Formats: sequence, C-alpha cells, structure tokens
Amino acid sequence: MQTVLTAKSNDKIKQAVRLRDSAKARREEGLFFLEGARLCADAASSVGTVRLFYTARAKEKYSDEVDFIASKAEESCEISDEIAQKLSDTFSPQGIFCVCKTLDKKHYIDKIYSSAKLVALENIQDPANLGAIIRTAEALGIGGAVLCGCCDVYNPKTQRAAMGSMLRMPFVCVSDMPEAMKELENKGYVTLSSTPSEAAEDITKTDLGEKTVCVIGNEGNGVEEATMQSCMHRVRVPMQGRAESLNASMAAAIIMWELMR
Repeated sequence: MQTVLTAKSNDKIKQAVRLRDSAKARREEGLFFLEGARLCADAASSVGTVRLFYTARAKEKYSDEVDFIASKAEESCEISDEIAQKLSDTFSPQGIFCVCKTLDKKHYIDKIYSSAKLVALENIQDPANLGAIIRTAEALGIGGAVLCGCCDVYNPKTQRAAMGSMLRMPFVCVSDMPEAMKELENKGYVTLSSTPSEAAEDITKTDLGEKTVCVIGNEGNGVEEATMQSCMHRVRVPMQGRAESLNASMAAAIIMWELMR
C-alpha cells in the first residue's frame, strides 16, 4: 500500500519519531526506526519492514533501494523534505526511513550456541562502541554475540555504527553474564574475560581452543568481578608505551582477531 503524507502531526510520523528517540517505546511496540538507503535496504533483507518513508528526491536518487524496500514493506509513504528533516537525526538526510520489527529474543539462540567463536559484551553503554564491535565481529567471522546490560541494540546510533551488521549478526540478550558463561562452559566453550591487568594471560599466548567466548567489559569499569570469576581465563592485550587501557571497541577488535586467528 502506498500513501502520501504531508503533515508532520500525522500519527505515523509521530510514531516514527517516538521509536527513534525512546528505547521504552521500541520495547513496548516491538518496533524500531532506521534511517538511510543502505540500512533500510539491509533491514528489508533481514527483518520485517512495517513502513517505508521516502522523499521524491530520494526516490529519484535511490530508485533501486526504494523499490526494493517498498517491495518488502507493508506500507510505503512518500513524505515532504520538511517531514524528512523532522524524522532525521543526521545533518544531511538521504530522505529514506523505515519502521521495522524487532527480532524475537529466541530468534538466534540455536545459531549462537552452534558457533565456534563468540564475543560477549557486558555493560557497553556507548551506542557507537556497541555498533562498531558488532560490525567488526561480523567482518572477522565471529559467530554471534552475547549481550548483558548493554545499551539498546535498536538505538539508531547503534544501528548506524554497525552499518547493517546488527541486523545480521546473531545475538542474544541475557540478564546474568556469569550464569551465561557457566552455561557456555558446559557446552564446551573456553571462557575468557578481558582485563588490562598485567597479571592476566597474554591473549596472543593463550590456548583458545576450538570453541571460545571472550567477555569485553564496560568502557570505564571493565568486566564485572563476578563475571571475571566465572570465566576460565583472564586475558589481556599486550601493550607498550604508557597507555593503561584501550577503547572497548579497539580492545574487542584485537581480541576477536586473536580468536579467529
């Protein structure tokens, strides 16, 4: 179904803004908001697209993407440039937006627990860090992610930083990371906790095993002590110079590289 929306006060526009700005709304409605031709096309390929919004200019410039997303969407809405500005949280919007369905929490569990290499993220609060880690994980071939206490995966900033990887990478959200690590250990995984401590094992010299999962902790506080205690090994990235630690996404990239190497 195709419609034309001209008023910023339209209920569909209000809903899109609400989903863009509110994690609570996203949880309650089971929907999330995306912006940009590539991200919306990725969503159309991998999750249910409820509604597409596009400007006439976007339709002309990104005709293939708009046609593809429209073919997957339940409804397509042409909007004015003024409404596009209201929907956008970027400086130069492309004029393509969509509302999509969030994934069922159990959607990826079987895929994750059959993967050889996993990353576990605990209390990552920066959407850009979370998105960057998931993007790197997909690029390196990590099989899935276990998330605990992290910022909303459906936050537009997370999705933008992930560049579509968050829509493809299998992930599961858990409420107790130590319990999750014990469950994975029982399934044959070597469980690692990252830390900058000099007392930890050098990740480049650790016997990682065929099935391995490593926990990356909060940007400021690292991995929680209870989680660290639940893991079989504590590992560190060897560093030179005077730097005491690495950015969470950079540390995760190096550790995931070692897991796959």
